[in-house]
Amino acid sequence: MKKNNLLKLLGIAFVVAIISTGIFYGLFVNKLSSNTGGKSLVIAGRPLKPGTVLQAADLKTLRWPDEKLPYGAYDTIDPLIGTTVYDPIGEGEPVLSARLATSQSGGGAGVPTGMRAVSIHVTDSTGVLALLRAGQKVDVQVVVGRTPTELAERTVLEDLKVLSVTPVPEQNSQGQNLPVVTLLAKPADADVLALADSGARVRVELRNPLDDEMRISTPLSLDSVMRLHSHSDH
Repeated sequence: MKKNNLLKLLGIAFVVAIISTGIFYGLFVNKLSSNTGGKSLVIAGRPLKPGTVLQAADLKTLRWPDEKLPYGAYDTIDPLIGTTVYDPIGEGEPVLSARLATSQSGGGAGVPTGMRAVSIHVTDSTGVLALLRAGQKVDVQVVVGRTPTELAERTVLEDLKVLSVTPVPEQNSQGQNLPVVTLLAKPADADVLALADSGARVRVELRNPLDDEMRISTPLSLDSVMRLHSHSDH
């Protein structure tokens, strides 16, 4: 009788051991499967200060469980070699494009090498401003003169990329409260924009994104417009 009970207990223990082993094995295999999925994520191997030119020794990778990396992240180290840190990156933090200054990104500000970001106060362009978004293209018009006989206008720059739009008015150097548009321009064109913003009224025209045609613009006065209109009537 005692022998039968012992055999039953041994049988129960054996079954429990098999079930426990199966559960452990299943969990272990699932864990291994989760570790082999996803992608690699590049992180900082040490604290990185602004101005650091990245080398392979500054970086390392870890397994990212999702197939989609965080926005601006990298899955390999090679593209980062030689780029410059723009914002500090803590040890173990993902290395994101917004924290790096490259010839294309300008440290996440969208200013490539050889270009400038220039903010101008725009007037008489309320309707266009409501349509403006970063990445669109505009032409810049300058209006000078205070009396009807003095008024003259000219399109000074064309096909400039919009970096940002600030519709909330701020005061310019002439004491006017006007909305601000930040444009991407070549250094020489940036000088033109700065001068126009300081001493004239600046308007913007929204361009079709596929329109890259440039034209030669000449100054146009209100008096000449009236004369042309008068002649066309005859």
